[in-house]
Amino acid sequence: MAAAIAAPWRPLLLLTALVLSACGGGGPEPSSAPQFEDPPQVALGERLFLETRFSQFYAVNSPASVNQTLSTGDPAVATLVTTAGSLPGPFAGQAMNCRQCHLVDEKSGIAGGGNRTYSDFARRSVITDRGDGPAMTVRNSPALVNSTVPRANDFILHSDGEFTSATELARATLTGRMGGWLPNETALAIAHIARVIREDDGLGALAADGGGSYRAALSGTSPSLKLPAEFQLNVSTASDEQILDDVARLIAAYVESLLFVQNANGVNVSSPFDLFLARNNLPASPAFGESDLDYGRRLRAQIDALAAPQFVAADQLRRFQFHLQPFAFNEAELRGLRVFLREPADAAGLSEAERSAGGVGNCVACHAPPQFSDFGLHNTGVTQMEYDGIHGAGAFASLAVPSLTERADPAVARASLPHTTAHPDYQGRMRAIPVASDPGRIDLGSWNVFANTDFPNSQHALRNLLCGIAVSGETCAASTDEALLARSVATFKTPSLRDLGDSQPYMHDGQFDTLEATVSFYAQAAAMARAGSLRNADPRIANIAINAQDQSDLAAFLRALNEDYN
Repeated sequence: MAAAIAAPWRPLLLLTALVLSACGGGGPEPSSAPQFEDPPQVALGERLFLETRFSQFYAVNSPASVNQTLSTGDPAVATLVTTAGSLPGPFAGQAMNCRQCHLVDEKSGIAGGGNRTYSDFARRSVITDRGDGPAMTVRNSPALVNSTVPRANDFILHSDGEFTSATELARATLTGRMGGWLPNETALAIAHIARVIREDDGLGALAADGGGSYRAALSGTSPSLKLPAEFQLNVSTASDEQILDDVARLIAAYVESLLFVQNANGVNVSSPFDLFLARNNLPASPAFGESDLDYGRRLRAQIDALAAPQFVAADQLRRFQFHLQPFAFNEAELRGLRVFLREPADAAGLSEAERSAGGVGNCVACHAPPQFSDFGLHNTGVTQMEYDGIHGAGAFASLAVPSLTERADPAVARASLPHTTAHPDYQGRMRAIPVASDPGRIDLGSWNVFANTDFPNSQHALRNLLCGIAVSGETCAASTDEALLARSVATFKTPSLRDLGDSQPYMHDGQFDTLEATVSFYAQAAAMARAGSLRNADPRIANIAINAQDQSDLAAFLRALNEDYN
């Protein structure tokens, strides 16, 4: 994206062409993203998302005025790290902002780059080096498109459920380590961000399409951006905290606007899978009151009953702009969809015949359509795979993980739990990147947040989600925090599977570069779960039985969930 704001591709203006095409109406494919006005709060939220002056590096290295540019940029933004090397950074010479880790089309069409659904290209993202540990994030940057869609269960964000709203996440990002601020610098961060807002002169590149000065834009007096009253703020009389809260709400409004293409009924219409459903008159979303899982089961039954499926063949009318693949849904994709939706015939688990024959992906258990995520918490074995790959087979199984009682010891809490404003001295060794030189460093996911009083807002949601991990004969009411903490070990939030082609590498640690490698991992994890060698395995994992052909077909189906987002 250029320095001035370019509006992302919003879905609803594509309705007519996409729905006509999906239903055989002959409508031509849109050749480029339409030009239109974003709602004012979204436009201003995007500007704040792109703002580089909120960062600690800018605060320390900026001239006297917040309206001057840096003489030397933050080295962290000079390049974009990828799995194959590095690319020039879109914000080189400047400082950190939200977009550095959540890209869109900045590197589209560039060798080694490509389009993104608001993620980056690295296994773990680079952050400003403050000398407090590895200068990268613990986890892979998540895609933001569809990240805030409504869901049936409790709303959480980040892989470990640390946040329960986009506003809360934005506030913590601006004042936290992603912005370059250490946990004991929160007050400095808030004061600096408020200063940038108050003193911005409206002459910068972002201001041209973003309402002029922040003072004018936020007050509602900007002639070019009429902010709704509920987002307006008089920055002259507002406190620093109030300014930060308003900035965070606006960024949240922007993130919440990032959606894949839908029709007026909120139905996804832009991937080969979506077009396949339309051509075969298959339901594209749950009926009223129907769960996503039950919808997936109903869809499976209707697909199995298709006598002559109408496939989506690549042609001149439907082409991907940002994916190097045909826009198609054919026999391989259909086989993959059947495997994806197929569960064990018996609720008790896989039969011996199913284990040997394959064809049971059981993917629908956690990735039910249409969003392809239950947004719950599961341990699929990713943490164990990475840890054992560094320290040897069986290392994770023998790793001592503190119980809730043990974690109450201040020394244990200080060593293991992540640092926060309340506890800036915490070392976070169990929310850390594993390294060969230190077996005590590992990322245990929601274990770091659940029953941790430093994250009060997350506790209700995490308790409910952890209770949702099936344990025979146990009810949520009977589950103690001690039992749920043990169940939380290495659990992470389920990602959506839409448009995976624009968000690789995969998993919370960026461990896998391809869909084939990811699907193969699940076959391996399932075998380990059945053998009892996958620690704290989610019960659903053992009910996967896929052979080599299934894995190839599943990868083909997952590619049919790609769509052009820009």
